[in-house]
Amino acid sequence: MFYGDLSKHEADLIATPSDNRLSGREGIDAKVYDVAGEELREACKAISVEQRKLNLPPCPVSTVKFNKPYNLSSKYLLHVVSPDCRRPVQDQRRRDLLPVTYEAMFSAIREKNDVKIVAAAPFSMDIFSYPHREGAKLTFSLLLEWLNSEECTIEEYHMIVSNKNFIDAMRTVYRETEDQLPGRDTTDQ
Repeated sequence: MFYGDLSKHEADLIATPSDNRLSGREGIDAKVYDVAGEELREACKAISVEQRKLNLPPCPVSTVKFNKPYNLSSKYLLHVVSPDCRRPVQDQRRRDLLPVTYEAMFSAIREKNDVKIVAAAPFSMDIFSYPHREGAKLTFSLLLEWLNSEECTIEEYHMIVSNKNFIDAMRTVYRETEDQLPGRDTTDQ
């Protein structure tokens, strides 16, 4: 876990939590768009236009879309449409939607043979208002299961966190897991 700004982190793949329109309007996603540049906004706008042309709704939760990283320090940018707990229907289904969202990201990562380091913010925990302690526990569980599986093809997963409350929740969950996670807590360094 790293305390910092996802948009400034170096990795083979950066996974950003996105809204259903890939708009980059708020939160972590907005910072990623700001660093990537106007070309990313135009590329994402084109995706939305294509959806409308086909009379399709915006991207549902767990949709993943690759994009060029433009000015980001990565080979790939992956938009991951995450549950938005400010929406009552998604909030009620959050315990089901978050695992599906992570599985979609894991599947997308498997498609890229040259990805060894992934940087991602915890999905739904910033402006999408997922309860931090519950989200931290579920996120840890999902990541541990995947990182310990034969399906995992990466060498490093960097969780980039900028919210102190979520960091505290992650520390509590980490202690509850009896230190099963590899690595060390560097958030205060």
